[in-house]
Amino acid sequence: MMMMFTQCREKYIPKVDPSNTRLLVIEGFINSGQGPTTIHLSRTTDLQDTAYTPEPGAQLNVEGNDGNSFALYENTNGEYSIPQLTMNNNVKYRLHIRTVDGKEYASDYSSVQYTPSIDSITWQIENGGVRIYVNTHNDQNDTGYYRWTYSETWEFHSRFFKMCSYIIDPSTGMAIGVICGPDPDTTIYKCWTTQNSTNIILGSSERLTADRIYLPIRYVEPQSEELTVLYYIHLKQYALSKDAYRFYQGLKKNTEQIGSLFDPQPSKVVGNVHCINDPGQTAIGYVEISQAQEKDIFIHNSDLPVIWTSQIPCSEFLLKNKPPLNTTFIPTRVGELGPYNSIVSYYATDPICVDCTLRGTNIKPSFWP
Repeated sequence: MMMMFTQCREKYIPKVDPSNTRLLVIEGFINSGQGPTTIHLSRTTDLQDTAYTPEPGAQLNVEGNDGNSFALYENTNGEYSIPQLTMNNNVKYRLHIRTVDGKEYASDYSSVQYTPSIDSITWQIENGGVRIYVNTHNDQNDTGYYRWTYSETWEFHSRFFKMCSYIIDPSTGMAIGVICGPDPDTTIYKCWTTQNSTNIILGSSERLTADRIYLPIRYVEPQSEELTVLYYIHLKQYALSKDAYRFYQGLKKNTEQIGSLFDPQPSKVVGNVHCINDPGQTAIGYVEISQAQEKDIFIHNSDLPVIWTSQIPCSEFLLKNKPPLNTTFIPTRVGELGPYNSIVSYYATDPICVDCTLRGTNIKPSFWP
């Protein structure tokens, strides 16, 4: 019976209507506060294609129903922005897009959404890891719907110092020996990694008596590299309309909550961006006017009530300093010395355990303490 069930398993490749590929995707919001308005344009692809397909060469304008218009400037990789917008709270605005193929898209006109400040970012140990929470409220009780994004940066160190280097024969390019010094190579010991949130984080006080939110936004797995030295998270909070909240809720179900028997079935997600010169053309996105409220925190490794070390498996092993040398590994320190302080053997390890630039950058961020 086991063999019969095994033979009945087949890989399922869903058929996708060609009309559902190459759809325009609009990501971003019109910023009514301080700072830039940034919009990203891309195209949907076939399910088998995981490459990001940006949409270059488009013309974008923020238009008010009072006749004013503000042009966005193209950067790279489908990104369009303007450093600052001067907006009138009594005017409604929309985003207008003209793509290189002559299609024109426009979002619905909308009013400015007021975003309350973030009260605090807190964290606590949960299931051996660290859960990070956002706290916010609005005394006017008129926000109700929220979305958050974040950027996180962490410092990490290599497991071992590199105190040795290979001696390379210039005629063959082969390693013919190892030389070690008294000081380690610190340029590859300390690094930083930065990444942005990719999941959709939503919250609502719709069913609460007060417009107050206390919500988990990030979980750092136990012993992951993020908290081995110093961790930083920069959080942005946006107010949403009820329709925008429903849009992102549907998008979240379609992209993050599928794959098991008990997950919701994928459904059509309808945004507020429409093709005005070809009504049959579909676009994916919801563009509103909001302002980002921001807050950040640092979490030091010494703040944690538990011992925290990286899970990356690293160990040194002893090698003979005798050609031919295996340059797959990086030499770290002297093993055994022979006559006249010659190096008989040396310790080495995998590059990822010595060279932190393989996983990050050794350029210190400007905001780092």
